Amino acid sequence: MISRRYWLLALVVLSLGLSHAAPTSAQDKTITVFAAASMKNALDDINAAFLKATGTKVVTSYAASSALARQIEQGAPADIFASADLDWMDYAAQKKSIRDDTRVNLLGNRLVLIAPKESKVDKVAVGKGFDFAALAGDGRIATADVNSVPVGKYAKSALEKLGIWASVEKRFAMTDNVRVALALVARREAVLGIVYETDAKVEPSVKIVGTFPADSHPAIVYPVAATVTAKPEARAYLAFLRSGIAKAVFEQYGFSFLVRPTS
Repeated sequence: MISRRYWLLALVVLSLGLSHAAPTSAQDKTITVFAAASMKNALDDINAAFLKATGTKVVTSYAASSALARQIEQGAPADIFASADLDWMDYAAQKKSIRDDTRVNLLGNRLVLIAPKESKVDKVAVGKGFDFAALAGDGRIATADVNSVPVGKYAKSALEKLGIWASVEKRFAMTDNVRVALALVARREAVLGIVYETDAKVEPSVKIVGTFPADSHPAIVYPVAATVTAKPEARAYLAFLRSGIAKAVFEQYGFSFLVRPTS
């Protein structure tokens, strides 16, 4: 006669097998966002709010917009692309990587000059003929790659417009993305840096010493779009990025919100 203990053990094994075979619940839904490095702090907060509101988890990869656009082109499994400039979103559109009907210019930002918190450099009037080389002295100036990464491209454009690029070109320490440039200044490995205002505001070891004139470089615009391989949940996420909740978070971190909130 089979013992009661045997039957209990069999029921436990059966229940475990059924639990492993159960379909994934709605709460296990996940989307992947490829976003410009400068968006990290704000998007981390927004993604947490989106998870709470919808049950959909957001996995985010932060890097330079240039690197992300190329990764998506090569088949990286992203649902959303958020770029720090129009050029790389245009590139994604030309490569048929995004759904054009989902594209929107979401955010704006400002370009600033930073120094380590303890630096003797204080308020600087950034303008035509500004003696940037003398300000840097023998030190390095950090920004991202001026040939491909948005913040570096904005920086070079501004310095060329102000007539001072040639005098400082060889002083630059160019990095993979804006957050690496920010870290160089925070660690005092560079005496000055050119980053976005929003980056400077989240790093307590640096200070803003000057702001570049808005007309010295192309407008800083962050477009977002769903990729051509995006999951259905991507549209809900894009709508959330345009919500009043997201607007409040972005503005808290210093971004300007370029669209009318949807809710």
